[in-house]
Amino acid sequence: MELSQQKWSKEMFLKQRENTLSQWVTGKEVCFEEGVRFHAKLPETKNVAYVLGQAHNRPLIQPRGGRALIEQQLALMKYLSKEGDADLLTITIDSLTREQKYAAIQQELDKCRLTGKDSLNGWPIVNYGVDGCRRLANVLTKPIQVRHAAVDGRLLSEIAVAGGISSLEGGGISANIPYLRDYDPEQSLEHWQYVDRLLGEYQEEGICINREPFGALTGTLVPPCISHAVGIIEAVLAALQGVTSVTVSYGQCGNLIQDVAAIQTLPLLVNKYLSRFDLSGVQVTTAFHQWMGGFPNDANRAYGIIGWAAATAAFSSASKVLVKNPHEALNQPSEETIRAGLETTLQVLNMVSQQTLPQNTVLEQEKQLIIMETEAILDSVIELGGGDIAKGSIEALKTGIIDVPFAPSRYNAGKVLPARDLTGAVRFLDWGRLPFNKDIEEFHKEKINERGQAEHQKPSFQMVINDISAISKGMLLGKAGH
Repeated sequence: MELSQQKWSKEMFLKQRENTLSQWVTGKEVCFEEGVRFHAKLPETKNVAYVLGQAHNRPLIQPRGGRALIEQQLALMKYLSKEGDADLLTITIDSLTREQKYAAIQQELDKCRLTGKDSLNGWPIVNYGVDGCRRLANVLTKPIQVRHAAVDGRLLSEIAVAGGISSLEGGGISANIPYLRDYDPEQSLEHWQYVDRLLGEYQEEGICINREPFGALTGTLVPPCISHAVGIIEAVLAALQGVTSVTVSYGQCGNLIQDVAAIQTLPLLVNKYLSRFDLSGVQVTTAFHQWMGGFPNDANRAYGIIGWAAATAAFSSASKVLVKNPHEALNQPSEETIRAGLETTLQVLNMVSQQTLPQNTVLEQEKQLIIMETEAILDSVIELGGGDIAKGSIEALKTGIIDVPFAPSRYNAGKVLPARDLTGAVRFLDWGRLPFNKDIEEFHKEKINERGQAEHQKPSFQMVINDISAISKGMLLGKAGH
């Protein structure tokens, strides 16, 4: 099948569906009509899109977390809902599920039950199937999102949604290029079109399922224009298949002005490109990822990062914030540790919720820069595809018009090199083949050279290396010799 942005016909969708549901035995449990009825019986307060639409006073808080056994997963989510005051709950999927190794998972689950030790790094949703998901959805009082970076998330998504889950995170670029080396993005985009068409089917029956592209990408010095461009492409592709609720996200870089500008420009840009493709009636919300790079081993220092991220999320008026924990640099966190991150975040959000970051010249300039850079990328993508944003995305990856910093994918150009300026904002040491005009290029040269002069060093790849590890060492800017 040739990739295009066109909405799949029902026949095309059903043709793939039979093979999808046959990937593992629990696929037999999936019944679309039953899934619709199950969602219809759930209260609105268990629907992610509804709850996001009601969020006005402060960003909602959402933890991450996954356990192998359903009893452990349920206990964790109940604890974080009640004791951690989480507004939204997460099922983090294990890595074996992402690789579709369901038989191996079953063996690990048997070991977990015998030993009591958790050998998986998340909840194996496919192995537990629709009934397992419904057990969670029935007992828990908060809405649930599944977060994963699966190679092929079609079966996973079928089970999750039929089981009462009302939000799916990931995307054809964002869940592929930052994680995998050899996965063809054309196939990846097609698989996610299937997922989005599935959600479109539910929407036609009055059930709104939220979709969230993974905006943090590699989580390593990703300039806003790159994550924005990817998120907007995936939001448009989802809406073209019938999705009516999208949450576009962004990963914290560390400079307050840049981060606030990034979140505030996201819905403006998403709505502009939805309109360009004649898409209306789409609810657009935003998510702010607390720092996704390296954390310090010391919990006290980690609390500082979490608190700063919470303040930034509040000032930016993000719809929700994805919360980290103070043991982020260590092994799988305990429920108490995850709760600590939530409580730290909530404390700061409540303190800052009545305050605003005044609009000012510096913030406005940053917003305009992000808009110009993002539009330059997206307009080139659409042009490359002859008006088709799906085809254009593939060509953009081939030509480096989309280029995710530090991504392992062999389909990624890998020419872009980001580094911080003197204020800690992420700029381009090398913008590779990104389609910037001369004014934008000169701006980045000036900002990087300004830092080099102040630090008495010539801008180089060493500056990039220093910046990557800076926050884990207690700084924002990487300094030579540190």
